[in-house]
Amino acid sequence: MPRRLMRVTGAAEAPLRSALGRLRTALGVPEGFPAAVLAEAESAAGAPRLPAATVDLPFFTIDPPGSADLDQAMHLARHGSGFRVHYAIADVAAFVAPGGAIDREAHRRVQTLYFPDGKVPLHPPVLSEAAASLLPGQTVPALLWRIDLDADGRTTAAEVRRALVRSRARLDYATAQARIDDGTAPEELALLRDVGLRREELERERGGISLRTPEQEITEQDGSYRLSYRAPRPADGWNAQLSLLTGMAAAEIMTRAGTGVLRTLPTAPGGAVARLRHSAKALHIDWPHHVPYADVVRSLDPRDARHAAFLLECTTLLRGAGYTVFTGGRLPSPAIHAAVAAAYTHCTAPLRRLIDRYTGELCVAACAGQGVPEWVLGALDGLPGEMAEGARRANTVERESVDIVEAALLRGRVGEVFDGFVVEVGEREPRVGTVHLEDPAVVGRVEGDTPLPLGERLRVRLTRADPGTAKILFMAV
Repeated sequence: MPRRLMRVTGAAEAPLRSALGRLRTALGVPEGFPAAVLAEAESAAGAPRLPAATVDLPFFTIDPPGSADLDQAMHLARHGSGFRVHYAIADVAAFVAPGGAIDREAHRRVQTLYFPDGKVPLHPPVLSEAAASLLPGQTVPALLWRIDLDADGRTTAAEVRRALVRSRARLDYATAQARIDDGTAPEELALLRDVGLRREELERERGGISLRTPEQEITEQDGSYRLSYRAPRPADGWNAQLSLLTGMAAAEIMTRAGTGVLRTLPTAPGGAVARLRHSAKALHIDWPHHVPYADVVRSLDPRDARHAAFLLECTTLLRGAGYTVFTGGRLPSPAIHAAVAAAYTHCTAPLRRLIDRYTGELCVAACAGQGVPEWVLGALDGLPGEMAEGARRANTVERESVDIVEAALLRGRVGEVFDGFVVEVGEREPRVGTVHLEDPAVVGRVEGDTPLPLGERLRVRLTRADPGTAKILFMAV
């Protein structure tokens, strides 16, 4: 999923639509699905592969407002002195025939692409937003995880199997947070805070870190554009912990089975952390030398513009993440994800990410004591490369979309001077770098006649801002 979310809302959407459309064309983003894919999806929607078991629990989903591609539904309960987590994942394989038109198209797309004004889905909406989605009120096939936790939130048992489930409620993050805070949440929702807080504490213990990166939102205000940060709520983090919990359980199951795909990330090199320290200094964020990076990040408030800016810079330490296949019990090295600080895999978003369909199948087979399906084994070696190419395309969409939106925001302000902080300087060309403005919430390229002062305040003049044709450019004053 994108690391730097930017969303266009309200009247501000119309002036940007043509520029974003040109971006789609330039990147070769498909406008729709081929007829054969749509026909197969319509047929599959009415005749999925149904499991024999039905689990009747009051599942619920938590997603952004308006979302229809719902990958996960959950039910939380007390279990002895601990907790039992039921986590249902959309069973895409129940609808997609290996080697069929939908499958081939999914391998071409790899993942859902997110633009500020909409998305380009991995699967046809008749599946991803209807028949295969865990929408409330419809009984659908799912990969149902059951994970038992002790009183401290540590996993004591985990398994996954196929089952029919029925979600009872679709919540957004604001509603979930409000019900938990005011005490009106039913137990299966109220326990999200209990489990989430315990999992966050365990994350701290093992040295992991979850970046609470803010969403950037552009709206029209008084005839012009305004770009601001929207901070995530605590419920966002608690919900994310359940996905992490499941991904760690899946990695453990595949590791024991000897065949699987891990999401791996090497430890960030010392130079990258040192550069981040300069950014912290520039943004007046206290980072004592004896304090680990993870502890600094956890102390930040994404509602604070300076902290939000630093959190966005922290995503640079996530570069280098990839997928590593292992077979025959030969684990890769490294076998962990440095930010999770544990073995981990992606398995909770199969409607939006190709590889999750495969990791889900690997885990189901392992838990059932069955052999891995041939269609899964045959695809394993190619998946890391496919996912890497899909990630490059998604990152380009994200980066170029941000440039377009920021250029639209500043279009009428060429020649103005702004205050900002130099958060990055080119290693080979120190007169070129990145500046983060204090206001508005913009990050852009800056050039100077002399080497730029990394980690220092700088006044810059906007010299270029033309959405869709040229990126914003600042010159040091």
